[in-house]
Amino acid sequence: MSNRFVFYSLILIVVGVVAWIISDTISQPGISDLKGEFKEMAFYRNENNTGPIKRIYAVYTSDTTWTEMKAYGGYMPHTKYGNTKVYFFNSLDHTPKFLKPEAPHFDAAWKEYCIGMYEKSAMGQENFIRYPFN
Repeated sequence: MSNRFVFYSLILIVVGVVAWIISDTISQPGISDLKGEFKEMAFYRNENNTGPIKRIYAVYTSDTTWTEMKAYGGYMPHTKYGNTKVYFFNSLDHTPKFLKPEAPHFDAAWKEYCIGMYEKSAMGQENFIRYPFN
């Protein structure tokens, strides 16, 4: 009787741990949990898979909640020794539809509508700048 109790106890513990891992995985926060409206309008990723990967996003947001914008940038994919930049724009009509690899990554006409820039550098350092082109 004692061996059965130990066996069923171990089974119950394993099932509990698996259920805990699954529930923790499903309940991770993400972009959909942010309060503001965010819409990715353009994306650029370089073709180089052997060197540093460069990701650039142009995102429309209807709100200027700086903490939400920084959190949005933090949710974007990042590769070790790569660079991720997210440009935030406050006008849907004045958000770039195409990005290029050279800075400033979009046409100069859009600069006045850029309200924020999030960057995660190659070593994982995060930087958020309000009104980067003013």
